[in-house]
Amino acid sequence: MSFKIYLARPRGFCAGVDRAIEIVRLAIKKYGKPIYVKHAIVHNKYVVRELEKEGAIFVEDINDIPDNSIVVFSAHGSPPKHYEIAKKKNLKVIDATCPLVSKVHKEAIEFVKNGYYIIYVGHKNHVEAIGIRGEAEDKIDIIETKEEALNYIPKSEKLALLTQTTLSVDDTKEIIDVLRKKFPQIILPKKEDICYATQNRQDAVKRIAKICEVVFVIGSKESSNSNRLREVAEKYGAKSYLIESYEYIDDNWLNNVKNVGITSGASTPEILVQKTIDYLLERGGEEVIEIENAIERIKFQLPKI
Repeated sequence: MSFKIYLARPRGFCAGVDRAIEIVRLAIKKYGKPIYVKHAIVHNKYVVRELEKEGAIFVEDINDIPDNSIVVFSAHGSPPKHYEIAKKKNLKVIDATCPLVSKVHKEAIEFVKNGYYIIYVGHKNHVEAIGIRGEAEDKIDIIETKEEALNYIPKSEKLALLTQTTLSVDDTKEIIDVLRKKFPQIILPKKEDICYATQNRQDAVKRIAKICEVVFVIGSKESSNSNRLREVAEKYGAKSYLIESYEYIDDNWLNNVKNVGITSGASTPEILVQKTIDYLLERGGEEVIEIENAIERIKFQLPKI
């Protein structure tokens, strides 16, 4: 059994994830242990465990954080009520919300202020969608599928459309096409609202999926963008598996394959990719070929800590 290993590039950490992790580390360095983090800073268990070792305590409910503590809000964004609770508890909030997510929050606020009803294309239970909806719960509806779009009954003639940043142009195209046809007056999302990292990683995995029988997407089951990468790889012809690390690989998946692809979600550290490569090289991998689809130079400014 021998096969080539194709690596998608770009893959792994995006600028928003890099920024969020650095914020937690800088907060620990400045204020000492413990630093509380509301929700997983990014959706990757390895990253969370490493930060826990350094002194971060992760909580899902802001009410569980002791009064007068330091808290970092995760990269996914938070509803306004969490900031209000933090103020009542005298918490010092360090906001690690991805700037691209913050931009969508600001647009939602502006649309509601100007009398628009918002249709948000995303996953209802995803923390990013929950944060956006918190800006004006009675003025935002979340649509997940084409069927929901077809059956949607508007609550206003003034409609605006926003999308979850972890969804690409391809992910939302069908739904947006339906909504545009049904509601020609709807204000569409700005092109710059599309997360560059989500789109780049999907475009990169398309290229390797076309030449590989199997593609491993390294990422967490909770990671929206990692799940989408697996779906894209399947759509473009490869048998695809979403795994948290090489330890989840079933060697039977490698039977009779000539080309194996690897990519990773935007919350996945490169060390997990390298360990997967090492594992595959021990099991018949002969050559590692990196297929570059885009060069990313974006870096987001850090907040005051």
